[in-house]
Amino acid sequence: MKSTVSPAKGKLGIMIVGNGAVATTFMTGVLMARKGLSKPIGSMTQYDKVRVGNGAEKQYLHYADIVPIASLNDIVFGCWDVYPQNAYQAAVYAEVLKREDIDPVREELEQIVPMAAAFDKNYAKRLDGDNVKKCSTRWDMVEQLREDIRQFKAARQCDRVVVLWAASTEIYVPINEQVHYSLSALESAMKADDREHIAPSMCYAYAALTEGCPFVMGAPNTTVDIPAMWELAEKTKMPIAGKDFKTGQTLVKSGFAPIIGTRCLGLEGWFSTNILGNRDGLVLDVPENFRTKEVSKLSTLETILKADVQPDLYSDYYHKVRINYYPPRNDNKESWDNIDIRGWMNYPMQIKINFLCRDSILAAPVCLDLCLLIDLAARAGRFGTQRFLSFFLKSPMHDYTKGEEAVNHLYQQHTMLKNAIREMGGYEADEEID
Repeated sequence: MKSTVSPAKGKLGIMIVGNGAVATTFMTGVLMARKGLSKPIGSMTQYDKVRVGNGAEKQYLHYADIVPIASLNDIVFGCWDVYPQNAYQAAVYAEVLKREDIDPVREELEQIVPMAAAFDKNYAKRLDGDNVKKCSTRWDMVEQLREDIRQFKAARQCDRVVVLWAASTEIYVPINEQVHYSLSALESAMKADDREHIAPSMCYAYAALTEGCPFVMGAPNTTVDIPAMWELAEKTKMPIAGKDFKTGQTLVKSGFAPIIGTRCLGLEGWFSTNILGNRDGLVLDVPENFRTKEVSKLSTLETILKADVQPDLYSDYYHKVRINYYPPRNDNKESWDNIDIRGWMNYPMQIKINFLCRDSILAAPVCLDLCLLIDLAARAGRFGTQRFLSFFLKSPMHDYTKGEEAVNHLYQQHTMLKNAIREMGGYEADEEID
């Protein structure tokens, strides 16, 4: 079989919104890996294998042997941030990686200097940086970001650019049908400087798509999961994906809930709590910002353990999610899950899961995979919401206006991912999602 996807020629620019713990861990890891000084462990695009063909034709191949994925050697990084420190300074400050794992690529990291961010303090009150654009309106914000993308692409001689949001969680923006349901209404709101309904992240997404760049939303913000952005993605023929990197607790939940469902055990309640102390934790300590994250984390369970499918087992369980800011932990997040289940003759049992994870260490390979795969999707002529990327996301985008439900079941998501790789590689999608 032969892939019909356009080859990954030239440089791939990855422009990251945010230059904090996640972004710098991602960039440092890629730079170290391509020097042979580290391994990209956790990355599906670098390690996972997909079966193609059947019978005597069956073989298991890495993604890059099926489809033309960009090489790590061809990646060029750029970023925006409210703080002016370069990527080396930011990586050291984040205290995720040891100096010995940063210093070998110090020179390259020092050359990654953040552009002034498009920022509105009302959306992240705990951030105080002064490397911020002066924008008269939200439309002006879009125009300045478009110019940044054009200048970066030209200066770094990039063939293609992907824009990735790895910045903080914004305050919760409820979807407003008058503003968010059509592209013309969204553009009018931007020009009228409607700061209540137009988050800065929407300006980044709009700028990226209109400049011909795929956009990935790595936080739970209301950004590209609105009909107006779907319309723009269709108009510009660009792929979009979101939302919220699936790293620790939700990864566990999307993988463990299927065990309960497959085994037909009952669920009484699932209590999830987290402590973390990085900048993400600081921002999420504000109730309005936590609300955005809570909606994202709560959505996982209800689409896996469904009351309408098994009313005896899942009609009345209690699901609670908590995040607590705890500075001593910095990036080393700890999550606890207490799961109350019912077995034979309704006898109660409990499951406890304690995950001492490193948030940015889990997020970095997800960033890499999302950027490489959405670039692949663009070269394959795919546009709009890329549902096959749900595997990497906490609250996968779906068309709620038509009653579509997100797929949160980890193994179903993995099947969707493998089938998309097969299809783009010229093979048949030969696994059922059930």
